[in-house]
Amino acid sequence: MSVPAVRSRLTITCIGVFLLGATAAWAAAAPEAPFLAEMRAAMKKMHSAMAVRPTGDIDVDFAAMMIPHHQGAIDMARGELHYGHNEQLRRIAQEIIIEQQQEVTAMHLALGEGAPASLAAPDQAPSSTPTQNTKP
Repeated sequence: MSVPAVRSRLTITCIGVFLLGATAAWAAAAPEAPFLAEMRAAMKKMHSAMAVRPTGDIDVDFAAMMIPHHQGAIDMARGELHYGHNEQLRRIAQEIIIEQQQEVTAMHLALGEGAPASLAAPDQAPSSTPTQNTKP
């Protein structure tokens, strides 16, 4: 067999091995894909909302950046409630939601604003996202 033919077969074999490995990695990650998508969306939303134009008022700027930061934590904790199965982590996620909502409310009130609108309870999934956790 000629050298170019050997190289060609070697290249095809390498590509096949790569694709097989990539397919196996994708299949392993596929069940986690909705969770990861929710986490990425929460972080993207949080980072975007935290990029505020300074007002010259440190307190206002602090709250303007921290409120979306806390909301990001709430959104990520909801992801754990939607998809997680570890009861200890689910309880921690519920606590994060409650505590972060309280801090968001406190920041709004400290700035003389009204309290934000009520959000879903920590054990409730938003109506647009079905709950994946089947444990009682």
